[in-house]
Amino acid sequence: MNSLLLSVIVPVYAVEGYLYQCLESIRAGLTAEESALVEVIAVNDASPDSCGEMLDGYAARHGDLRVLHLSSNVGLGLARNAGLAEARGKYVWFVDSDDWLPAGSVRAVLDRLRTESPDVMLIDHLRVHENGRLEPDASSGALKDFRLQSLIKLQHTAWNRIVRRGLLEELDLRFLPGWYEDVPFSNPVLIAAQRVSVLDRVCYHYRLGRLGAITATRSERHFEVFGQYDRMLEWVAARDPEPWLRHALFTLMVNHLLVVMGNDGRVHPRQRRAFFKRLAAHYRRYTPAGYAGPSGLKHRLVEARSYTLYAALRQAYRVTKRNPEPSPVVRRILASSPQQAQAATIR
Repeated sequence: MNSLLLSVIVPVYAVEGYLYQCLESIRAGLTAEESALVEVIAVNDASPDSCGEMLDGYAARHGDLRVLHLSSNVGLGLARNAGLAEARGKYVWFVDSDDWLPAGSVRAVLDRLRTESPDVMLIDHLRVHENGRLEPDASSGALKDFRLQSLIKLQHTAWNRIVRRGLLEELDLRFLPGWYEDVPFSNPVLIAAQRVSVLDRVCYHYRLGRLGAITATRSERHFEVFGQYDRMLEWVAARDPEPWLRHALFTLMVNHLLVVMGNDGRVHPRQRRAFFKRLAAHYRRYTPAGYAGPSGLKHRLVEARSYTLYAALRQAYRVTKRNPEPSPVVRRILASSPQQAQAATIR
């Protein structure tokens, strides 16, 4: 009988400066009995640095790490699929190898999985800046409301949701190739789940601005986000969703695409007009019937296909940001220790 409760899948590529911290954080503080419920599978995605050797050495020293070596680089999504194909746990958790788990995270996850037996468990996280500063994510407030209408607003990543492996088999759902591979995965598993558990506890530290990270790389590959949204919205449409869900996912898509387009670290200024054109086309193609979404100016400019006004608005905002009005200094201190866990299950 399979006693493994959780498979932690760690895709690895060019992260030699962060790899040991990630691996050490997964089993930190677990008892022998708890550790026996967990398997860790690291997938070396043909990393060009010493990560492959580091993984083999770690596995030889500790004996509690399974290592897969891919013969060629396939990208984050397909590397996750390779680990998933080898997973034996009832649940899978995809942890990125440049991030890490705060103390007690896996124990809290195991406890909740055993008591709730959900299809999907959602967790909270903190964003970690290069200087070590921790801050909550703007979307984390969605965890306070256990309705799907709120939970789909949580940052759509693979690492903030632990998924029953059988659910992925039932849905025949895997990660797709290309950048923004989380888009056609994260909300579909949440929408399809019959039982969702919310663990309102910081169980993940997400590193920002790492050199080489997709979100910190200027590239034409950011245009791949459009294809990922095509796949996600087609998956949802095939299940005849309620109008509110179509409207909510459409709004989330437009907001996300606006963020990608407005980030100089992702989209080169010379490519912004082309990105805007693709965004406007997606807006026209996927606008749900009866949609009355945000009245924000950027949304209206996309709807009107007015890049000239969008560019002028963006420039005005940048000038204002460079010359802000004086404001009182407010200091906020965030503890790095895990927060008190609260949870609920929705059906």
